[in-house]
Amino acid sequence: MTPATLPPAPLRIALYEPQIPPNTGNIARTSAAFQLPLALIEPLGFSLEDRYLKRAGLDYWPHVQLSTHGDLEALITALPTPFRLIGCSRHGGTPLTQMRFELGDVLLFGREDLGLPESVRGRCNQMCTIPMPGGAAVRSLNLSVAAALVSFQAGLQLALW
Repeated sequence: MTPATLPPAPLRIALYEPQIPPNTGNIARTSAAFQLPLALIEPLGFSLEDRYLKRAGLDYWPHVQLSTHGDLEALITALPTPFRLIGCSRHGGTPLTQMRFELGDVLLFGREDLGLPESVRGRCNQMCTIPMPGGAAVRSLNLSVAAALVSFQAGLQLALW
């Protein structure tokens, strides 16, 4: 259930059309651990009642500030201002080590199979990329690992922990 306007948060994680329940469950655990709201943008590749989703999130679900949104525009409309939409992608962004985060940033991660489509990338205020010296040997990190790395770095920079 999503309120008309989401409550303010210093940092927020958003998943664009996530497809794999265990990834979303693991990201929910990260959200609970760092006390960051988690927004899911539909359509989802699973039901929120999925047993694999629940298992990956363990007993942390009651500690997750979860919202769902019919599409990206619905999320944007619900966000408190000011905010910046920071697209997280394996290519074409500012390296995470050089990224300057701001309070109110929304860390937007794409689908596991397709990433963020160009139309969504175009709505982002900035793009962020995790440097990977492994290059061609590793196309990308697991979505839940990427979300944890970027969330931790952003929170560290903003002195949230």
